[in-house]
Amino acid sequence: MARLHSHNHNHSHHHHGDLKGRNLLISILLNILITLAQVIGGLISGSLALLSDALHNFSDVLSLIISYVANKLGKKKASTRRTFGYKRAEILAAFVNAATLIIVAILLIFEAIERFQIVSEINSDLVIWLSLLGILANGFSVLLLKKDADKNMNMRSAYLHLLTDMLASVAVLIGGLLMKFYQIYWVDSVLTFAIAIYLIVVGAQLLRESLRVLMLFTPTDFPVDEMVLKVNSLEGVENMHHIHIWQLNEDEVHLEAHIDFENDIKLSEFDKTLDTIEDFLFNNYQINHVNIQPEYRKCDKKDVIVQD
Repeated sequence: MARLHSHNHNHSHHHHGDLKGRNLLISILLNILITLAQVIGGLISGSLALLSDALHNFSDVLSLIISYVANKLGKKKASTRRTFGYKRAEILAAFVNAATLIIVAILLIFEAIERFQIVSEINSDLVIWLSLLGILANGFSVLLLKKDADKNMNMRSAYLHLLTDMLASVAVLIGGLLMKFYQIYWVDSVLTFAIAIYLIVVGAQLLRESLRVLMLFTPTDFPVDEMVLKVNSLEGVENMHHIHIWQLNEDEVHLEAHIDFENDIKLSEFDKTLDTIEDFLFNNYQINHVNIQPEYRKCDKKDVIVQD
């Protein structure tokens, strides 16, 4: 028997989702503009850092589109064919976006090494102006998504793409200034390499987080043994075992378990005990979807974790 704590979900989510979608759409349009400008500028100036920044911006466009589509899908209602709806869409988008961050970074490392061996003169003025455009446009997009990035993995993946791109533009600007005033052209390749390493670091972290959810792992640092002991101490409960705990998405943590009861109780009594257990799990462990299999002297494995 399962009961979803609907009081934890309110109608403001719909309005908030519309706002997230609008912010993503604005960021997509800005990044298309930056990408086109940087490709043209990179080809004219001969700057690898500018072209690599354009490549990263293009990956931003793709990642933002993925995030936008996932945001829209996540609001679709459940059906008999999709009983969870599309609630995992945003987690999947975060995983794909994290993977693209790492792939782009590896490509940039190869390009930087190749270009480092053949240093050529670069039109630093064009590099400086286009990097400033990248900083302003990406900076604005970062501000648009920052609030949602703290609460949503999909938005965080889009935010990280934009944040790293803004930092890349800052690095390109520094490189452009060094080239203009000191004729240090090799810095273009060095900065590209540094940007790529940073992308790998942030991409790997997000990849791990999203993979944990997709693989149905227990939420990080969740005190399973402590929770079992406390549930076992509730009135009427003999033993909680055969537990599965996972995140459906970032808003919902699900638990299913078997519970042995001390007495052969009626179904109406079980309902009351279930209410107590659900409230306890929600208030203490933020578990908002509970599915309990009631048992009385049943011969099965009583281990906390049982391999199905």
